[in-house]
Amino acid sequence: MNKKEILYCDLDGVVADYDLAKGKKTKEETREKGFFENIPAIEGSVEALTKIMEKYDVYFLSTAPWSNIHSWTEKRVWVEKHFGDNAFKKLILSHNKGLLKGRYLIDDRIANGVDNFEGEHIHFGSDKFKSWNNVLEYLNINN
Repeated sequence: MNKKEILYCDLDGVVADYDLAKGKKTKEETREKGFFENIPAIEGSVEALTKIMEKYDVYFLSTAPWSNIHSWTEKRVWVEKHFGDNAFKKLILSHNKGLLKGRYLIDDRIANGVDNFEGEHIHFGSDKFKSWNNVLEYLNINN
């Protein structure tokens, strides 16, 4: 069996709809317990990543804000809730995404080391990758 290539996927703004959850909340409210755990999934993200997981070894690569002490645990709970009991073992929290090696990194920003990632950055939300359908098409995965 061939070894699958590694693909990293950011959570907030790519899989979890951070902007929708933040809405009109104050900075203090985004630091409260339960904020990250209860962020809704971006439409089509769970289904798209489930398809991608058939072809790639997918890891969730996220930066947890230092200002919300609950975010570390809640991101782990979020991944398990949306991707199954063992998915949390695929969660990596890092403030320097450029330290990791892999084929692709799907991220909506160029921050926290994304610009130093040695693989290819799929810039989610950009003109080229506006939706998960664009990502699936680029990765040659049937939507």
